[in-house]
Amino acid sequence: MADLFAADDLPAPTALAADAPLAERLRPAALDQVVGQEHLTGPEGAIGRMVSAGRLSSMVLWGPPGTGKTTIARLLADAVGLRFTAISAVFSGVADLKKAFAEARDHARIGKRTLLFVDEIHRFNRAQQDGFLPYVEDGTVTLVGATTENPSFELNAALLSRAQVLILHRLDRAALEKLVTRAEEIEARPLPLTAEARDAMLASADGDGRFLLNQVETLYSVALPEPLDPAGLSAFLQRRVAVYDKDREGHYNLISALHKAMRGSDPQASLYYLARMLTAGEEPLYVLRRITRFASEDIGLADPQALVQCLAAKDAYEFLGSPEGELAIVQACLYCAVAPKSNAAYKAASAAWRSAKETGSLMPPKNILNAPTRLMKDIGYGKGYAYDHDTAEGYSGSNYWPEEMSPQTFYKPTDRGVEKRIAERMAWWAELKERGE
Repeated sequence: MADLFAADDLPAPTALAADAPLAERLRPAALDQVVGQEHLTGPEGAIGRMVSAGRLSSMVLWGPPGTGKTTIARLLADAVGLRFTAISAVFSGVADLKKAFAEARDHARIGKRTLLFVDEIHRFNRAQQDGFLPYVEDGTVTLVGATTENPSFELNAALLSRAQVLILHRLDRAALEKLVTRAEEIEARPLPLTAEARDAMLASADGDGRFLLNQVETLYSVALPEPLDPAGLSAFLQRRVAVYDKDREGHYNLISALHKAMRGSDPQASLYYLARMLTAGEEPLYVLRRITRFASEDIGLADPQALVQCLAAKDAYEFLGSPEGELAIVQACLYCAVAPKSNAAYKAASAAWRSAKETGSLMPPKNILNAPTRLMKDIGYGKGYAYDHDTAEGYSGSNYWPEEMSPQTFYKPTDRGVEKRIAERMAWWAELKERGE
């Protein structure tokens, strides 16, 4: 699948038939005609510098769909005089790889090096990825892989150590506008859209140039009596479905963004990322589980009602179902976003767990041990226990720590929300204990 982009000065191709697909007629003829990736292809970019030096290193092009990965690979081979061959990890297996490597080795013997482009390289398993290593190391091929997935998760560390990872950006509005303008020049007529509809079409592409050109070609394929407005465009074309794989990086990026927006007390951004996940088809209860975790991790006793709100949202969602029950998840999300924040409980738990592992099996002091038998009473279990309710202040100030261990301070309440009152109460208890009351 070719990613096809053009700059304003792209020469009109004459070798293609007039009825060739629009995207094919807009195919760039040189790297400086690729739009939206100037940070890589420009004179100071990684690709620009390699081309200027006439030497390519193996690389992995990582970016969203429709941003030019395949096009850049083809143009790289032309720019430095390499033979270009391509395979797709979706349709290829070990036999195809062996054939590609054998052909590359034959051409190397006559002085023609090969650029091997591997589309969707993350779809090869770990063993198949290891198969690239000797051919990359001995220079049989210069490997250019393309992936929409985070290479850190999907590619072998050994392969990554032998290739640069270059990140392609989703196309911004200016880059998408260049594509539309060039299409209008080739077609010699404007798009049949109002200015508002044109803006809506650019937004609907979601940074995917290939999708945009397909939309443009669809518009040119029919005779419209008058330009379409946004409502007419929406009825005529489909909006691009947002990129979101529930077990891939998009999933983790959005749940991370939701968590941090709530932590940052931004209810508007929190609601936006919640909507992004739910409209993309995420399981609502997964999102609610993360919000519930947030209620304890980032709010805790600063507002104990946050956890109650989340559990009530779970009950409401299970009772109402979707989509009505999703409003309860929205309520929980907003409650957590605007609640006072504290990670004191989270930090206290971490410190207590660490201390418990370090101290092993220390016995609690005898005064707070249960004594259900006479023998246990005779050896001192429960002796001297002070019943706190019998004291004037409801607080005895007894020691509850093992004799071999000094008292620890795990929980340190903040001065926010309910925890401010908790801190005052703990300070009062400390004062009583110091006075011996």
